[in-house]
Amino acid sequence: MRISNLFFVLILLFSFGVKAQDVQFSQFYSAPLYLNPAFAGSSEMTRVGFNFRNQWPSLDQTFVVFSAYADGFIQQKNSGLGLVVNGSRESLTGFQNSEIGLLYSYRLRVGEKGFLHMGVQVSYAARSASFDDIILSTQLDIDRGVVTPGNGLVDPDERQRSFADLHSGLLYYSEKIWLGASAHHLLMPELSYLQDDQFRLPIKYSLHGGVKFDLTPGFINDYFNNTRQERTVAIAFNYKKQGVFDQLDVGTEFYFEPVILGVWYRGLPTQFGLPNNEALIGVLGLTLKNGLDVGYSYDFTLSQLGWRNSGGAHEISLRYSFVDEFLNRRQVKRLPTFRY
Repeated sequence: MRISNLFFVLILLFSFGVKAQDVQFSQFYSAPLYLNPAFAGSSEMTRVGFNFRNQWPSLDQTFVVFSAYADGFIQQKNSGLGLVVNGSRESLTGFQNSEIGLLYSYRLRVGEKGFLHMGVQVSYAARSASFDDIILSTQLDIDRGVVTPGNGLVDPDERQRSFADLHSGLLYYSEKIWLGASAHHLLMPELSYLQDDQFRLPIKYSLHGGVKFDLTPGFINDYFNNTRQERTVAIAFNYKKQGVFDQLDVGTEFYFEPVILGVWYRGLPTQFGLPNNEALIGVLGLTLKNGLDVGYSYDFTLSQLGWRNSGGAHEISLRYSFVDEFLNRRQVKRLPTFRY
C-alpha cells in the first residue's frame, strides 16, 4: 500500500474513535470565527471572508478544507453577530464534514482601554463517507490472486451522521495585547460509524494571545501627497488541546503597509520526551485601502511524513471589510491581533 493510501486509512480509523481531531488553518486569525466565537463583531466593521486549504498536495489522495464567514457589530447593543460555514473533504473515502453556525458576542469595557468579548456559537453539523474503495486484508484471496468485493465496514444507510453542537469563547484586548480562550464541541457529539454512544468528539480547548509593537512610521507617495504608512511587529502563540493531542504554535508578523510578512512554527514539544514538530509556515499578505485583504501561506513539513512526500500545504485567504465610503478609509480597529 502506498504511503498516501496508508495515511488516509489511518484518518479513517481515527474517525471511528475518540481521538478524532478538528482540522486547522495556518492563517487562523484570517478565519477568526473558526478560531473563537468571541471574535464575532470584534473588528467593529461588517466583513466577509473565505479561507481555503489544500493539505499535503503531493499525496495521491486530496484533503481540502474551507471556511466562509460574515460578521458585524451593533454599536448600540455592544453586540456582534456572525455566520460561519465550514467544510472539509478527503478523496479516498469521500469523507466529508460540514457545519453551519450562528454566533453572538457581547462586549464589555474593562478599564480605560480594555475590552472583553464573550461569544457563543450554535451549529448544525453533518458528516458522511463512502468506504467502498477501502480494501481490508480479509478481502485478499491470495490463492486465487483476487480481491473479493465488499469490505463490510459500514452499511450504505449508515454513512451519514448529523448533530447539533455548541462552542464558546472569551477574548480580551487593549491597544497592544490580546488574550483569548475557546472551547469547541461542548456537547461532545457522537461520531462513530461502528458503535453508538461510545465514541464522542472530544472538546477542543484553545488559548491564544500576543502583543503588538509600533515601529517608526513611514510615508507612501500616492502621486498627490505623502500618506502615513503603518509599521508594526507582533508576536503571538496558540495552544490547542483535544483529547490526548495537544499543540503549541508560536509566530511573528511584520506589517509594512500594505504588505504583511509572517512566520509560524507549529508543534513545539508540549510533552516531555515527545517532540511534536510539524511545520514551518511562511505567510504573505496584502492589505488594500478599499477593504480587501489577500493572504497566502505555505507549510513546510518538518514531521516524519516529510516535505517531499507531502508537498506541504497551500492556504489562501480573502477578506473584505466594508469601509467608510465618505472618508475612503477603514474604520478605526481596536483589535491589535494578527491580521493572518
